[in-house]
Amino acid sequence: MPQTADAPFYQLYFQEPGVAEAEFEKDPRRTLGAMLYGASGEGTAAIRALAANSGQTPGVGMVPRNGGWLPSGVPPLPSRLSAADLDLYAGEFARSGFRGPLNYYRNVDRNWELMAAFDGVKVTVPALYVAGDHDMVVAFPGAAEQIANMKQVVPLLREIRMLPGCGHWTQQERPAEVNAELIAFLRSLPN
Repeated sequence: MPQTADAPFYQLYFQEPGVAEAEFEKDPRRTLGAMLYGASGEGTAAIRALAANSGQTPGVGMVPRNGGWLPSGVPPLPSRLSAADLDLYAGEFARSGFRGPLNYYRNVDRNWELMAAFDGVKVTVPALYVAGDHDMVVAFPGAAEQIANMKQVVPLLREIRMLPGCGHWTQQERPAEVNAELIAFLRSLPN
């Protein structure tokens, strides 16, 4: 995972128990608003535009060492989300905290160890890959090559669909399109 003198990759930032929790749990509503907007298609477009206007390259997934993961200020509410939705999510995280979700990232090495028996095994069922073209994950170094070469490990991959303007929250941002893609895919399968 990349890191520079100024910033580690977000998954490295999440490793030390208590650090990200302290930042995120100060204001769960702001945290979730930043996550849901920042990784959305509209949020990613805004970040790219800001970077282009300033002449900077956005550090995809990088967390400034002197500032933490959350951006300054309060991000706008994603267009697909109501204030009541955000309040509900924030209330649940205020109750449960962020440790559980962050522990997923802290367990990444163990997950690799547990899945070692499947190294090299191909996915041999018909598959459809749907993602947003503004998803930060598809902007990670090497992701474009992995997507382009996906048929090597998923030989029955029927199609790769990149939804224009869609970010990381594909099913939330574009439920009708994702459902249409899925229905068309399922109809294409033999009975």
